[in-house]
Amino acid sequence: MSADALKWFKSSYSGSEGGACLEVAVEWRKSSYSGDEGGQCLEVAVSPTAVHIRDSKHAPDSGPTFHITPTAWAAFTNALA
Repeated sequence: MSADALKWFKSSYSGSEGGACLEVAVEWRKSSYSGDEGGQCLEVAVSPTAVHIRDSKHAPDSGPTFHITPTAWAAFTNALA
């Protein structure tokens, strides 16, 4: 897995002084509806408390990321089916 596929989050319990901090990562997956030509692709990363969504045209960590609850994501994807 490439480093670009992971998005790291610092734990809210970690202080700002450095030292012992906990970080967790989620894996980004490109939508199966996105082609291999590049351009407009949707990527998602699922965690227990949020679904993170981004436009793959932007390099990791440089573009905006939208976050919704897993319940909202399930409702959205079920409405598409």
